[in-house]
Amino acid sequence: MDDIDLAEPHLLSWLATVGLDAHYVRAEGDHLYRLDDEGREIPVVDFAGGYGSLMLGHNHPDILACAREMLDHQAPVHAQFSRHPYAKRLAAELNAIVRRETESDEMYSVIFANSGAEAVEVAVKHAELDRVMKVAELRQEIAANIDAARAAVAAGEVSVSGEAAIAAGLDTTDFASLAARISEVNEARATTPPLLFALEGGFHGKLMGSVQLTHNAAYRNPFAALGTSVRFVAPVDISALPKIFDEERVDLLDLAVTGSEITVVCRPLPLFCAFVLEPVQGEGGIRALDARSAEQIQAACARVDCPVVVDEVQSGMGRTGTFLASSAVGLRGDYYALSKSLGGGLAKTAVMLARSSRYRPEFELVHSSTFAKDIFSTTIALKVLELLEADGGVAYARAAERGAYILDMLRSVQRDFPDVVADVRGRGLMLGLEFHDQSASAIPAVRRHAEGGTFGYAVAGTLLERHRVRTFPTASAPNTLRFEPSIHIGDAEVAQLEAGLRDVCAGLRAQDAAALVDHTPDQEGNQAT
Repeated sequence: MDDIDLAEPHLLSWLATVGLDAHYVRAEGDHLYRLDDEGREIPVVDFAGGYGSLMLGHNHPDILACAREMLDHQAPVHAQFSRHPYAKRLAAELNAIVRRETESDEMYSVIFANSGAEAVEVAVKHAELDRVMKVAELRQEIAANIDAARAAVAAGEVSVSGEAAIAAGLDTTDFASLAARISEVNEARATTPPLLFALEGGFHGKLMGSVQLTHNAAYRNPFAALGTSVRFVAPVDISALPKIFDEERVDLLDLAVTGSEITVVCRPLPLFCAFVLEPVQGEGGIRALDARSAEQIQAACARVDCPVVVDEVQSGMGRTGTFLASSAVGLRGDYYALSKSLGGGLAKTAVMLARSSRYRPEFELVHSSTFAKDIFSTTIALKVLELLEADGGVAYARAAERGAYILDMLRSVQRDFPDVVADVRGRGLMLGLEFHDQSASAIPAVRRHAEGGTFGYAVAGTLLERHRVRTFPTASAPNTLRFEPSIHIGDAEVAQLEAGLRDVCAGLRAQDAAALVDHTPDQEGNQAT
């Protein structure tokens, strides 16, 4: 049995074909270490950064010390259904930072989770509870209005406006018939499924619910029947959001007493569950939302009372130079999802913040998570916030400065290889370099990877094997390499990345058969080189 690999062996086999099946034995700062054939440590510069989870690097000494202290004192990790003063402190600290950045006086209630995908699902789940309760409240209000109108008719004070009834598609002036028809119409319309909106290119997880919000069809389509349908909005269509919302609008019918007449009025059904977006799309190719688009989304959603869920799982925690990437473009969320670097590279934790004016306390009785809100992860998260906020938030300034330094380097590579590098983009320490399509390459291995959607992985494998640099492409845009190191990344490590990128670009330009390290078997079963 020891020779049988049951731990996702198919994925491991695939990683081997692109040279990414490394075994790391130690991690520190911005380096991972693997062993050579003689057992010596080989350092690898980590620009993947745990997909954005390592804002402070691997095994930060202050975070390790915090973890050791809790373990040495046998802190009660599992103490559900009890007081959680550490969670209370974390919620307060998060509120202070978010309110400062968003310049808001409103508080945010906090629900704890274990991962980014879970935090996104918690936000949407809460938004749906809020929507369902608003539907119930609206129906109760309509029922009360119908009862009041019925009493006014019985007292001979009013009569039904035939014109209004006909305009509403209800050709009757008999009150009993009118009330029955309204109830019938409302019963059918009130059960209209909720509508969720998300941006094209977005990635919000691969769980049963969150995958429905992820634009990549390869991840989403196999499970489409399991979830609520999502309407994806292209960036170029953001200005048309008011029209899109109007097209989707559903009205309930109500009665109003106006003078001596009863008129039929339309009341918009709370239909729009949420608009979910990333201020900087990670897996979608490192694409940042601009301030104008943020303003248009905010205004359109406010007009129809559609809450905005800001997914800061990868972009938040200071990675882009501000605690929230969304604050830099003026976007204000009704909900925020935070994770990844919140755990300091050590704890698996996440939070969902809900604007107090939307928060439903009932949610706490219908949602829970076994491993959430524990003393270990919340105390680690408090230490992370302490480190980020220290010395007036120098960590945020460091992220902006280091990001600008790396961006300048990437742009210099693009300038020297415009025929190979299509674009360089991003913000702070969330950067991407996009290669031109290589499907017409004269190099068989390059062409095969380009046509199969694995080109970026093959480049990453080459950087790892030849230059000891670790990075990955973005999942939904595999021609784009991502760079998300910690704030402590040094000039020497950036130079190491630059040397690797220039080597790959030179090989691709020269149509050199050895441009990429390739381990994919050819048609005869031999390993390509």
